[in-house]
Amino acid sequence: MRILVTNDDGFDAPGLEALCAVAGEFGEVTFLAPATQQSYVGHRVSTATPLALTELGPRRYHLAGTPADCVRVALRGLAEAFDWVFSGINHGGNLGADVYTSGTVAAAREAWLLGVPAIALSQFHRRPHPDDWEMSARLARRAIRRILEDAGRGTGYWNVNLPHPVVDPAMVAISECGLDPGALDVAFARTGNEFLYAGRYMERHRAPGCDVDQCFGGAITVTHLDLGVVPAVCP
Repeated sequence: MRILVTNDDGFDAPGLEALCAVAGEFGEVTFLAPATQQSYVGHRVSTATPLALTELGPRRYHLAGTPADCVRVALRGLAEAFDWVFSGINHGGNLGADVYTSGTVAAAREAWLLGVPAIALSQFHRRPHPDDWEMSARLARRAIRRILEDAGRGTGYWNVNLPHPVVDPAMVAISECGLDPGALDVAFARTGNEFLYAGRYMERHRAPGCDVDQCFGGAITVTHLDLGVVPAVCP
């Protein structure tokens, strides 16, 4: 297979390198990622400004644009044929309503809109535990293999979230579940006329059986998405 890998944390993010290593076990990898950090840009695209592409090495590029721009340039600008697009591994969860603001998920969505199946992968982070990208890669490998084996089930794209921390990956279940329909915890700290977001991720809504609840509970969550459709089928 020919696999395009991108992200929203930028071309030098450790999660991107971890995903490239895993993707290389499934096929030939090209990475084209944003030149700068692009978290929470959602599905923003650039149409009125030029997008500078820099070649870093064989099949390795960064682009002065958003994650969705990266996918567009790879699939239409460079006119290369890819069998799959993998986006991530994002530093932080993209659960429930996060899919609407996430650049990681937007890259996968853009790939699907252009006719290429895609997987967005994110590593939920539970403070104060340290990052473990080697573990993230092991969990991502399991999720990707599950999706590739069952990719004929329909159209759309997939959103994967990895639990944290993990002691024994063999004990981690894969939960195919819907998106939590609840809102994030939204709060602000105010200083004069300035507002700084102060919401607490761990205090967000947890609908039983949906992705937030399952990932917080220690499972790899896999959610099959379609344009404009929020799967609401949770146990």
